[in-house]
Amino acid sequence: MSSILTNTSAMTALQTLASTNKALEQTQNRIATGLRINEASDNASYWSIASSMKSDNKANSAVQDALGLGAGKVDTAYTGINDIKTQIESMKELLVSAQGASQEDQQKIATQIKGIQEQIKSSATNATYAGTNLLLNDGSANADLKIVSSYNRTGNSVTVDTIDIASADTRVFGKNADGTIDTTQGFAAGVVDTAFFDPSTAALDDAAIKSAMDTVETALSSLTTGAANLGAAKSRIDTQSGFLSKLSDSIDKGVGALIDADMNKESARLSALQVQQQLGVQALSIANSSSQNILSLFR
Repeated sequence: MSSILTNTSAMTALQTLASTNKALEQTQNRIATGLRINEASDNASYWSIASSMKSDNKANSAVQDALGLGAGKVDTAYTGINDIKTQIESMKELLVSAQGASQEDQQKIATQIKGIQEQIKSSATNATYAGTNLLLNDGSANADLKIVSSYNRTGNSVTVDTIDIASADTRVFGKNADGTIDTTQGFAAGVVDTAFFDPSTAALDDAAIKSAMDTVETALSSLTTGAANLGAAKSRIDTQSGFLSKLSDSIDKGVGALIDADMNKESARLSALQVQQQLGVQALSIANSSSQNILSLFR
C-alpha cells in the first residue's frame, strides 16, 4: 500500500542510515584515538582493568625515578669509598718504605702522607649527591638511606618496599652537629690523625711504623666491608631497575591488548561503512521519491 502520510520505505532507510552513521562515528573515533575502548561506556570491565593497570604503571614510573636518584647517591658513595681505599693503600706502601729509613727520608714520606690524608678528607667531603653523603654522617638512623624499590597493590591494599643502607655501615668519617667533618669517628679516623706518622724529632722505629700499619689495615678492612655493602646495594638497585623496566613494558603491552584498536580492521571497516552510508543516502532518496510517483496518478 502506498501512503502520503506514512512513508515506510523512508523510515526504514532513515533507521538504516542512522545505524550506519553511528557505526561510522565509532570507527572514526577509534581511528582518531587509536583506542578500541576509550571510555567506560565502550566496555566497563576492560576500561576499569586498563585504568588500574595504567595507574599502577605510573606508580612504577615514580619508583624508577626514585631508584635512579638512589643509584646516583650510592654510585657517588661507592666511587668515593673506593678512592679513599686506594689512597690508604698508597699510604700503606709509603709506611713499608719508611721502615729502616733515615729521619730525613721519613720526613719526606710524612709530607706525602699528609697530602694523602688531606685527599682522603676531601674525597669523603665531596662524596655528596642530592644532599646525601653516605661517607660523612653521624651514623644515626636519621642518616640512613632508604630507596623506594617497588610498589605493590593487592586489591585496595598497597605496600611500598625499600632498599635500606645503614649510614653506620658506610661511614668513613663522622659529622659534627654544625656539619663539619669529625675525623675522630668512622672507618678512616685513625689514618688521618695528626700524630699518625710524625718523625718530627727523631726517626720512627719499626714498632711505631708497625702500629701505624696496623691502623691502616684496620681502616682497609672496614673500608672493604663498606664498599661491599655499597656494591651490594648498587647491584640490587640495578637489578630492580631492570626488572621494573621490563615490568612496565609488559603492563603497557597488556593494556594495549585490552584497549588498543586494530588499525587494519578499523581501516577496512571505515571503507565498508562509507559505502554503506552512500547506499543509505541513495536508498533514502529513492524512498522519498515514491511520493512523486503517487502524484503522477492524479495527473
